[in-house]
Amino acid sequence: MTITPARTVPYVSQFGSPGLVPQLIARTLAPEDDPAWAESGAASPEEYAWWCRRVCGMACLRMALVHWRGEAPGTVALAHECVAAGAYVVDGEQVQGLIYAPFAAYVRERWGLAATVERALEPARVREHLDAGRLPMLSVHPSVRTLDPAPAARGGHLVLAVDHDDEALYVNNPSGFPGTQHYARVPWPDLYRFFARRGVVLDDPSV
Repeated sequence: MTITPARTVPYVSQFGSPGLVPQLIARTLAPEDDPAWAESGAASPEEYAWWCRRVCGMACLRMALVHWRGEAPGTVALAHECVAAGAYVVDGEQVQGLIYAPFAAYVRERWGLAATVERALEPARVREHLDAGRLPMLSVHPSVRTLDPAPAARGGHLVLAVDHDDEALYVNNPSGFPGTQHYARVPWPDLYRFFARRGVVLDDPSV
């Protein structure tokens, strides 16, 4: 039986203006010119431009926090906290991360959520987590936004799994294009092309 998603988990883009994601991804619009850059918590358009392509994990965390706590800092503000926690390592113009173990520790200590790193996360287990009310952050290839028939790899980008039915997984994709952002449908057979079978599973123990 197909279940219609409830669409209760809010959407957060890693970019300030979700409607401008195609131009930002294609680099036909400079991120400094994103009119909503300040919503990220960055101190300047330049700081936002540096971080916006790197904070898919922060967008996923922000969605979970708004869902369970009602509010959350912006993505760049969260990224700074994760740098301090060792979940991002900044080396000049390079960023290593999101590093799952320190990120999960940060989520538990800072926000009081349960956070479990899973490195052999099969689709059936994703369904179990969702059925239990948990929100898995999944490592997928960014071309999942178009269901690319031949992605270059698996992993490299984080999306938040929010629901499922018999035929598909539904994800909130921080870098999705309009129409593939909030509760974007990924048929189960297609997921295998993009999914690296790893991620961080979030839960609210107070619920």
